[in-house]
Parts: sequence; structure tokens; C-alpha cells
Amino acid sequence: MSDLLHHPLWQADSLGSPLPDDEFGVSVSLPLWRHVIGYEEKDPEVVSKFRSGYPRFCCPPAVAELFTVAERELAGPGERCLVFPRLVHAERCVQFIARDGHVGRAMEWRHGLGAVTFPEAAHPKARSYWRFCGEIVSTRQACDALGRRVTEATVEDGARASRVISERLAGFSGQQPEDVFLFPSGMAANFAVHRMLTTLFPGRRTAQLDFPYVDVLKLQQMFGSGAYFLPLVRPEEYDELRGILKAEALAGIFCEVPSNPMLRCADLERLLAIRAETRPDTPIIADDTIATVAHADAMRVADVVTSSLTKSFSGVGDVLAGSVILNRASPHHAAFSAFLKSHADNRLWHGDAVALERNSRDFAERAERMSRNALALAGWLRGHPKVAKVWHAWEQGGAGYEFIRREGGGYGCLFSFLLKDAENTSARFYDALRVCKGPSLGTCFTLVCPYTLLAHYEELEWAAQCGVPSHLIRVSAGLEDEADLIARFEQALAA
Repeated sequence: MSDLLHHPLWQADSLGSPLPDDEFGVSVSLPLWRHVIGYEEKDPEVVSKFRSGYPRFCCPPAVAELFTVAERELAGPGERCLVFPRLVHAERCVQFIARDGHVGRAMEWRHGLGAVTFPEAAHPKARSYWRFCGEIVSTRQACDALGRRVTEATVEDGARASRVISERLAGFSGQQPEDVFLFPSGMAANFAVHRMLTTLFPGRRTAQLDFPYVDVLKLQQMFGSGAYFLPLVRPEEYDELRGILKAEALAGIFCEVPSNPMLRCADLERLLAIRAETRPDTPIIADDTIATVAHADAMRVADVVTSSLTKSFSGVGDVLAGSVILNRASPHHAAFSAFLKSHADNRLWHGDAVALERNSRDFAERAERMSRNALALAGWLRGHPKVAKVWHAWEQGGAGYEFIRREGGGYGCLFSFLLKDAENTSARFYDALRVCKGPSLGTCFTLVCPYTLLAHYEELEWAAQCGVPSHLIRVSAGLEDEADLIARFEQALAA
């Protein structure tokens, strides 16, 4: 594996390389600004170079090959096929595409995988299920199903590793290992929570506070009874939330602590007060992916905490995973625990569990150093004459983040910034920056991307209305030497 701390893939010839540069890298190198545009516009000159991609959006080669084999064995004329970790996931996909009138067939396939076949016309809808619900086959699992052994781990090894991961997360969060549930992606964790809430509280809508990671909002809008979206760009939105809660019961209130990519945090004490005076039994679901459980105790406000373990918890960037942790002090604990245990149809594939357990052994130490680097780099950029604005949880997190920040805790690895005259200066800076560039975050190497273009290319005007500039650049700080990291940004700004 390449040493991306000292030798990042940042130049044009790295386009399409996995990050990290092996078969399991969950990110992909987009070294030039025009590559980002080309990816979004599906330019063959760009996408043909991809040897990887974030797995929910762009199937890694082994997964794509698995789909091809399944189609050859299972699909009829004019049909396509997707493969899921288990049959129940394929069955849920069939139910999803049926909303648009498409008929699919779910079946158990090799190695206990679930496969679904459907007409060619249903493929975009089925792929959107794969993306938004996150119940996906990993590269390691796909390789195994294809007969290519890529791990020596056994099922028993995976079970032991999963127990250790659960114990590790329980120790950080102050809960019990049986309150920790593991999933094949962070979105699968969010999907499980949303299914739980809309099953236990049928007919109720949810609410999303602040501008969240794109698919978390879309998940709530596409499933259940819909969602209220309060981007918190106006002070009166808290009063609007109060009005909503007075008028109707919600299945849950979702928030990120802090949010991605704006690093804001809802006023959590005010949120608790509003809930107490309106509907005290409304569940609060907080996602601590950015802060991480090492820096923030989201249990101070949340009934349920979700997290993408793909990010800082793993750090390496070579395994996809997510978690749900239940708060034992929540009045909903018994019902939530019973639901997740009786619907425990997700788990980490054993090779991925072993990799994640190994990766996360130094999680706390990495999280602390990455937070320090992010704070230092954001502070330096804030004072640079070519920078218009910096968003970092130290400032934008406000009282909400401080309410949950642990004693001595940091602010996470992430921040965003905007250059002056961004439309004319951003591409030149980005192209010259000597760090890895691509989607995802929380890797031990610094990872930068034009976040709004990647996540909201077809809805840039809407994102701007929510306070998210189209030329915003998001930075996930790694473990590089602080002075060296600042020097790389200084050199790119001078380009």
C-alpha cells in the first residue's frame, strides 16, 4: 500500500486510483477540478479511468463483476441483477422498485447472498435503493463469492472481531455491548433506525435539523411518511419546530453533531427544552460521525446515536461499516433494543469485521491527532488573505457542540472553507494541492474534495439557499506533520 501521508496521489495521472491504493480502498482519486465535473457529468474520459469509487455510488470492480456473474446465471432476457448481503435485503429492494410498478424477483444465491432480478428499466430505481439504504456487498465479500480468497479470516474470527468492536464502542459511549449494533455501512445503520422508528410509530413523519449529509435527508424523504427539513439558517426555525411538535407527533428528530459539511450543531439544550414542553417522548437521533465518540458524548441528548465507522473509527479507508448505539437511559430503550434484535438482518462480513477491529485499535490516538491538525490548519486558513470563510466546529459548532463535547475533547477531523473569488480561484488551488483528493473522510491521510459539487451537483441552487456554497472545499485532516500540511496548503494558495 502506498504511503499516502508522505506521497499523496494528487496529480492528474492518479485519476481513478483507489484511496488507499489497494483493492479495498473506499475512495477514489479525483486530482483535478475538471475530473470532479467530469465524474458528475459522466464523462467517459473520466469515469473510464476509475479503478474504485465510494461503494454505494460507484461499484468497486469486484462488486461489479459479481453483478455480472449473477446476471449471467439468474437474469432472463432484458433483465438486470443486483446482489445484497442477504435475501432479506434483496426482498426489500423488490418492495422498493414495486413502488414504480416494476416487478422483481428475490432469491438466495451463492454463499448465502441475496440476489434480485428486474427489468432493465428498473435498474436506476434498484441502484438508488443500493445507494440510499446502504445494505451492500463489500469488496471482500464479493471477492469471496467470486472464489478469490482475499482474507484468512473465518466466520468465527469475524464474530470475535465484531464482539471486540462492540465492546470498544460501548466503552467509549458509556453503554453496554448489547446496545451496539453493527452494519455494512453508515447508511445501512441510518436505514435501520429509520425503519425502526417508522415501524414503531407508523404514519408519523420525521424532522431533520440542519443541513445534513445528502443521503440522510433523502432517506427520510423517500421512505416512511416523509420529513420536515429545517436547515437552521433562520433563528425562527426553532419556533417552527416547536409548532410542528405541538401540531403532531414525530417518529424522530435527526441531527448531526456537528453537521457535514458546514460543521454546525443545533442548539441541543434548546432542542431538549422544546421537546420537553411539547412532546417529551419524541426520539432524538444524533449522528456523531464527524466528532466521533472519542470527542463528543451525543448520549447527553440522543436516544440513538448513529455513526459511519468507515470514517475516523477505521481510519485506513479500506472497510465500509456503520453502527447504531442505543442510550440505556432512553424511555424507548426496551422497544428499540427489541426491534433491532428481532430485525438483526445486518452484520459485518467476517473479513470486514476483522479488518475494522484491527484498524480501530488506535482510534482514540488517531482521532485526537487528526482533530489537532484540523484545528491548526483551519486556524491558519482563517487568517489567510485569499480565504473568504472557514467552517469548523470550534466556531460553527457553538453552544450545541460544547454541550456534548467531552472534557478535553476535540472537534473532529473535518472542516470546510471558501476562497475569495471562488468561481475563478478554486480550481487552480485544488489542482495544485499536494494531498489526496476524493470523496469520504476520516482517513489517516488528508483527503480534500469540492464537497458541494460532488454531493449536490444537480441541486446547487438549493444547496446555496441552505447556506452551502457551490465552490466550498471540504478538508478531512490526516496524521501528517502539522507544519508540512500547512506548507502544502500555502504552496497551493500561491499557485
